[in-house]
Amino acid sequence: MTPERAEILALEALGWLAGQPEAMQGFLNLSGIDVAGLRDGAGTSEVGAAVLDFLLGDEPVMLRFCEDMQIDPRQMQAARNALA
Repeated sequence: MTPERAEILALEALGWLAGQPEAMQGFLNLSGIDVAGLRDGAGTSEVGAAVLDFLLGDEPVMLRFCEDMQIDPRQMQAARNALA
């Protein structure tokens, strides 16, 4: 997993979260990021890491994302490690 691929995966995850109102609200609540901050920070490694951390911390949501996007769930931790 390259850092570039990890950033793309994090952006895909953020886009997916945007279509999941309950999960998105959970992410916003947990991260402390407001919508404006999220919009400004989208695409940064910090926000990408926060998105991946959120998904890794909520396995049912992460598995739904992986299923919808046809991603091996093991790629999520590899992506997070690449953004560290």
